[in-house]
Amino acid sequence: MNLRLVCDGPLDVSATLARYQIWGEDPANRVDGDVFRRVLRVGDALLPYEVRWSGSVEDVRLRVDVPGVRTARVAAAVTAEVRRLFGFDFDLPGFYRMAKADPALASLVAPLYGMRPTLAPTPLEMLVGSITAQQVNLSFAFACRARLVRRYGTPVSVGEGQVWAFPDAATLARSSVRTLRALKYSTRKAEYIRDLAREVVAGRLDLEGLGACANADVIGRLTALRGLGRWTADWFLARCCGRGDVCPAGDLAVRKAFDHYYGRGRTLSELAIRRRARAWGPYQNLAVHYLLAGMRLGGRRVGGDS
Repeated sequence: MNLRLVCDGPLDVSATLARYQIWGEDPANRVDGDVFRRVLRVGDALLPYEVRWSGSVEDVRLRVDVPGVRTARVAAAVTAEVRRLFGFDFDLPGFYRMAKADPALASLVAPLYGMRPTLAPTPLEMLVGSITAQQVNLSFAFACRARLVRRYGTPVSVGEGQVWAFPDAATLARSSVRTLRALKYSTRKAEYIRDLAREVVAGRLDLEGLGACANADVIGRLTALRGLGRWTADWFLARCCGRGDVCPAGDLAVRKAFDHYYGRGRTLSELAIRRRARAWGPYQNLAVHYLLAGMRLGGRRVGGDS
């Protein structure tokens, strides 16, 4: 099955997918030159697919190839996932108009033109990644996550490459702390991942349903779980739910970016950052991602958007 997708507005594919390569390998989301590979779960089926792109930043066209599958259900599922991964639903033109009034953001539009935040394809993948990244640098976090994917995921061949299906909740719920420790997870993080998966399997946590909840309800539900705090909840809202009115002000990299662009030699408090971000209204998420990417443009080592 072949699908064609056209983005409404500019799209710089390389900048958008850069997070899958900056800090290390991601076996579940493979970028090989001008090909992106991933495995989609539809029920019990694992369906690998490839995405290729062509055209200018202003007129990018994506071609999605799903070998041997021709159903409306799969087409809809693949389309929805690719739209998330390539950030199709972010209003970049509106953000650029707003950014003109902010000197820091305005200076980043040209060098980052067409960059869209890539959203986590599944809530479980997002939360496991967030737990992995707690209090460590992102290079180490990516290495740990890659080991987890290879240990518990499923390798699938597609085209001329191979990609791993991210492990499902049932598989992670059966994982042992000892095995996760061997993958370089701390004991606490191993317990957090296993316990999160068990909550999902037991039906006590409806991850898909969270996407329809208000921000405050998402924060409350996630922070009630062991090992998940406000930092994780904010990034879940930003990078999984795609909410525009979210600023992960407790993130160290975000705080460094705000200090650099707005601190005027001062260290800004989390409250001050949230207050500053509220002026951007529904474009807070985009603004934060542009500030973080702007820091990387300057050669500064920052993390963020785990």
